Amino acid sequence: MRENVHQQPILVLGGTGKTGRRVVDRLTALGRPVRVGSRSGEPRFDWTDQSTWAGVLEGVGSVYLVYYPDLAAPDAPATIRAFVEQAVAGGVERIVLLSGRGEEAAQLCEQVVQRSGAEWTILRASWFSQNFSEDFLVDSVRGDEIVLPAGDVGEPFVDADDIAEIAVAALTEAGHVGQLYELTGPRLLTFAEATDEIAKAVGRPITYQSVSPQEYAEVMARYQVPAELVAVLTDLFGKVLDGRNAHLTDGVQRALGRRPRDFADYARDAAATGVWATEQPDRG
Repeated sequence: MRENVHQQPILVLGGTGKTGRRVVDRLTALGRPVRVGSRSGEPRFDWTDQSTWAGVLEGVGSVYLVYYPDLAAPDAPATIRAFVEQAVAGGVERIVLLSGRGEEAAQLCEQVVQRSGAEWTILRASWFSQNFSEDFLVDSVRGDEIVLPAGDVGEPFVDADDIAEIAVAALTEAGHVGQLYELTGPRLLTFAEATDEIAKAVGRPITYQSVSPQEYAEVMARYQVPAELVAVLTDLFGKVLDGRNAHLTDGVQRALGRRPRDFADYARDAAATGVWATEQPDRG
């Protein structure tokens, strides 16, 4: 990479999301210039509006690439290709892509990045632990019932803090170029077992109910989850929660030289924040 790369902004797409904001915080703590790519950012970034891409890419040397709603979305490969081509043509030299385990469509997007001509690192992640506390499942936990079309399949939940730490290393260090890290936690848990861990952490009973994909879509609609996201999630659940990901990998160990964070530790720390309290404080 160029000698002045440390002075160039690092673009963090999805910079207000689960992994993105953690990446932003870590890069800022390192004193690295950061540009947050989001619809509420300045300059604004929107995956569906290509006129917003040039502004966030100007002067950027590296990109943490997170696609919304998911790399498994039908339009993702073409959109990723257009963005990556524009980024590389504008001088971006390194791209770190957040991908998903067991998703064939996501692997098409991985190939786009790998063939872009930029230095690349792929973070192929399992289910985020933080989906229970910072995303669409938080209200379910508060309501003491988690409903998912997941059956009793084992999932190696991975912590967003581990992902962010690896992303920052890949964005700022030389040793991760050309690496595909498949990221899991240290043990397999069924969703019922994960629910039990959360129940222990909050000190009250929480139940897990397995439903069909159609029933799940109806539940999410009641929680006013956007229809686009419901469609992607329902499709993903039908594909990746069939046992294909029910095994552990050493991606976190290879990238960071340590074991990944356990789900029980995540649940304890999340519960301590009060995010799962049944009565939320009035924020006025």
